[in-house]
Amino acid sequence: MQQAPAKKTMEETGSRSREVSRASPPALPFAVRLQVTAFSPLIDTINRRDGTVNRGLYSVADRILRVRASPRPDSSGVRSVDFDVDASRGLLARVFSFSSPVAPQAPLPVVVYFHGGGFAMFSARQCYFDRLCRRLCRGVGAVVVSVEYRLAPEHPYPAAYDDAVDALRFIDANGVPGLDEGVRVDLSSCFLAGESAGGNIIHHAANRWAAAAPTPNSVRLAGLLSVQPYFGGEERTESELRLDGVVPIVTIRRADFWWRAFLPEGASRDHPAAHVTDENAELAEAFPPAMVLVGGFDPLQDWQRRYADVLRRKGKSVEVVEFPDGIHAFYLFPDLPDTARAIERMRTFVQSNRTSPSAREPSSGNEID
Repeated sequence: MQQAPAKKTMEETGSRSREVSRASPPALPFAVRLQVTAFSPLIDTINRRDGTVNRGLYSVADRILRVRASPRPDSSGVRSVDFDVDASRGLLARVFSFSSPVAPQAPLPVVVYFHGGGFAMFSARQCYFDRLCRRLCRGVGAVVVSVEYRLAPEHPYPAAYDDAVDALRFIDANGVPGLDEGVRVDLSSCFLAGESAGGNIIHHAANRWAAAAPTPNSVRLAGLLSVQPYFGGEERTESELRLDGVVPIVTIRRADFWWRAFLPEGASRDHPAAHVTDENAELAEAFPPAMVLVGGFDPLQDWQRRYADVLRRKGKSVEVVEFPDGIHAFYLFPDLPDTARAIERMRTFVQSNRTSPSAREPSSGNEID
């Protein structure tokens, strides 16, 4: 099979991997530095040494961070509603869409989004992800469905993958609920998006969907928006060792905890759920094109580049976008200039990979703010 050509982007200028001294943590605006600094002790308190998660403390943080859906549109015309995918297991989603007066006339692509958090934390209904999905809706020009999947260790592998595929099946059977009259979607231009653990989830969900027996599905996966995906292995990569303890959020100890929480009991980090960069890892023939966003201050960056390299070697179309100054989860912070650039790259990828050429560019009202 002929390999898909690698694409270069403006963020890939200069060295692919910026050398970072252990004595030189990334420069961050004060507001961002304050937030990521506060996360570290919270994460370490929630993650217990016995491998469990302190759900009592987590629920307090969740209540503080949680925001309600907003059926009334905000100042940019984006509204949100919640719906149940399967109430019996707490599987739900939040839809972000345009209100009728500002909605483009052409059908919109659908972005099905999965939040990060090491498979063990966070929620589609928390403020960081609510805010990001509003920006994606507005900036990409798409209807965004943000999925609230079950969390580990209470629901380990493969629960998150099952939830992701079941969310796609729900959309396939029922369409996207809660849209204003006149807002139409193009389910043949469906994209999966996710950051960190969400980037891992969309890889496995896409592989399952692409490998399934052909059916008259209305949902067609047109591409993956994989933002700093969470992959790993028993090996310690150069970026993990170089950036451990230097950058916020992800450390080797925390990453190992999350893998133990999610993977089957007794499994190593070379389990196929984590170690997708293994050359023997199975990849469906119909696996969709992917865009992988990589941050130069993310300890997981070496695994992310290896992931892109494996996709290329297996003949898949993949685009790597490098953000040399990006910490892990940089896109959650609007104060960072790279956040707007990342959403603009996503917009370009979505419009380039839509099924219908006539609908590739949404109305000029869907701008990034």
